[in-house]
Amino acid sequence: MDLLARIGLSAPKQVYDLGCGPGNVTAVLAKRWPKAAVTGVDSSPSMLSSAGVATGNLRWQQADIASWRPAAPADLIFSNAALQWLDDHAGLLPRLLGFLAPGGVLAVQMPRNHGAPSHTGMVEAALAGPWVTKLEPLLRRNPVAKPAAYYDLLRPHCARLDIWETIYTQVLEGADPVVEWTKGTALKPLLDALGAAERNTFLADYKQRMREAYPLRGDGRTLFPFRRLFFIAEVA
Repeated sequence: MDLLARIGLSAPKQVYDLGCGPGNVTAVLAKRWPKAAVTGVDSSPSMLSSAGVATGNLRWQQADIASWRPAAPADLIFSNAALQWLDDHAGLLPRLLGFLAPGGVLAVQMPRNHGAPSHTGMVEAALAGPWVTKLEPLLRRNPVAKPAAYYDLLRPHCARLDIWETIYTQVLEGADPVVEWTKGTALKPLLDALGAAERNTFLADYKQRMREAYPLRGDGRTLFPFRRLFFIAEVA
């Protein structure tokens, strides 16, 4: 929503949501621009099935973002927490900019928390046990670069570029809440690669690291600072 609020387009005709998942944000895009053709794009059939049927100005498309191209020039390509799963940003992002119509916008948010204990502890736990040969090839230590790298990459291709970062201090509840948070994102590929016994032992190691890195506060809650990188690139 913070990314969406900074997009200045008044009446885009073609809007694409890359890595739309179950379509929660895609529906918001369709509501903001009811006269636009809004297409949610995801590679997962199960995610698109969860998104439901296409209605009104909302459509779904199954495609791999790495090779996707729009049927018509896009006025807005929006991507929230998806492009960090893809490599070769140096090739991908200029390619996406090339799909924009004149005055079009590429708006992206990616988590950049990989230098935080939530992620460095994950790497340490993956390298510390007998599962290392299974998990080391799956580790993605720095999939999102620093803001300056994206400035240098994008600026030659666009007329206007806005880049910023926000650290959101998430107030979490429950037992091992940081572990529960990462289970749905960076931790998932590692857990999927392990059998039940190894998974339990690995999780026990990771849980202990997270308890030390993110201790309970006096009220029983856990504070979890989470950094996200944003950019809005507009072409001429």
